[in-house]
Amino acid sequence: MWNQTLCLSVNPQFGISGEEQIRMFHAAGFDGYFLPWDEGVDLSSCVALGKELGMILQSIHAPFTKAADMWGDDEQKGRIALDELLACLADCVRFGAPIMVVHAFIGFEDHNPTAIGIERFGKLVKAAEDAGVKLAFENTEGEEYLAALLDAFKDSPNVGFCWDTGHEMCYNHSQDLLALYGDRLIATHINDNLGIRDPQGRITFIDDLHLLPFDGIADWDGIAARLDRCGYRGIMTFELNTLSKPGRHENDKYAQMPVQQYIAECYVRACRVAARRKL
Repeated sequence: MWNQTLCLSVNPQFGISGEEQIRMFHAAGFDGYFLPWDEGVDLSSCVALGKELGMILQSIHAPFTKAADMWGDDEQKGRIALDELLACLADCVRFGAPIMVVHAFIGFEDHNPTAIGIERFGKLVKAAEDAGVKLAFENTEGEEYLAALLDAFKDSPNVGFCWDTGHEMCYNHSQDLLALYGDRLIATHINDNLGIRDPQGRITFIDDLHLLPFDGIADWDGIAARLDRCGYRGIMTFELNTLSKPGRHENDKYAQMPVQQYIAECYVRACRVAARRKL
């Protein structure tokens, strides 16, 4: 798309190395990529290849399995969780990633942000300010935690919002989060979804499908209009999965496709979404 920048997430589900994925992204037409971060995994060869191909490193995605520990009373667990995020931030600086995507929380039972959590995240925000890296807090389960963080650090130029379109449908009961935080939007994770399956509205991780756009029930004209309304002119980044959640089969068809064909289809769908924008 000549007037929009399109990126795709490097994803271990694709079954090939990050370097192979980046080559295929480039060949398919994507302008950039983002990388997941894990302790001990060296991202340097992926970043070097991206530079060689002229690809944009849109962001590095922080690990999120310890996100609840950031808010808890256990000081040791909280310290470990914070140290992990600080290590990821250091790699953002090392590799020149302008944005670090951070999950505000993980879990479905707790809905009470804590003062100690804000304090710990405050240390991360201060480090990001010093490093010149932006933190994009993502909507996941527990939007109370997202609200608490975006409110607590509303005056920081280094704190913004990462909007996951599928999470909004399956974790946030399709609440219009761009109406709340569109003025803070600095990153997107665009994907389709089928909403909440449980008839009582119970939220569960098995509904987080990350389908290709137009394979679920998302209103793509509405999504494009909302992005336009909040004035977002940044990179449109897609986060898509090839593997189905336990007991589900919606993604099975992707896993059966040759990966190069799947990535080419990702680009086709990304263009179809982008074409709905009124830029």
